[in-house]
Amino acid sequence: MPVLRTFRFVAMVVVPCLILVSCGSGRAGSRDESVDELYTQAMKLFEDEDWLEARRLFDVISLQYPASEYADDADFHLAQIHYEMGEYILAAFKFSSVYRSYPRSDLMRRAHLQEAMCYYSLSPSFNRDQTYTHQAILKMTEYQALFPGDEHADECTRIIEELREKLGRREFETAVLYTKMRLRGASIVYYDGVIDNFDDTSYLEPAFLGKLQSLMILERYDEARETVRLYRKRFPSGELLDEINDIGREVEERLSLGEKGEK
Repeated sequence: MPVLRTFRFVAMVVVPCLILVSCGSGRAGSRDESVDELYTQAMKLFEDEDWLEARRLFDVISLQYPASEYADDADFHLAQIHYEMGEYILAAFKFSSVYRSYPRSDLMRRAHLQEAMCYYSLSPSFNRDQTYTHQAILKMTEYQALFPGDEHADECTRIIEELREKLGRREFETAVLYTKMRLRGASIVYYDGVIDNFDDTSYLEPAFLGKLQSLMILERYDEARETVRLYRKRFPSGELLDEINDIGREVEERLSLGEKGEK
């Protein structure tokens, strides 16, 4: 009887356990195969621009196979799908997660660049809040510093110049608005903002002229004289040189009359 009980125990408990171990081992092999298949399917859907279905499969890879060779690729493409769908804030977060989570990944550099492109896409027209514009410039500058000589460096420079032109326009248009409102002191502050901070934009020369005109109305002739001198120094052959010189002559006349009056 003890022998029979032992046999029954082996038949009822041990054998099924062995079968489960064997089956589990077989599923491990199919698990590896399934992630390969999932990735292939996800990439096909991505290339076909079926964003929602591709996102679903990349999510499966990211969540269920975080230690697989496709983990960084899945996370990168998830970020790219958000970008393609115009979800730039979420995409920027996802791209930053890629280069932070996978610092040795081949996709790390592209993730940095794409994060910057997200903020570039978020940059609004000049008359809106420019937080994202500043962020885009920061991220583009960081990319150039991290990867000097990179093939995308020139494109980053072009984008930075474009965004700074937008910021310069915002500052200049604000100065013009205050000029129209006859708030000359406030307009000078913003013209100075262009002169001091956006001297690499097309608004620099017009800012000098606008500042001078406001100074003349306020009869601040000493400041006007110094502004004329600075303009001539920076733009000896400037497009607005004739107008600036006309104002310069008027400044000297006013100062001369003031000195005679004091005498």
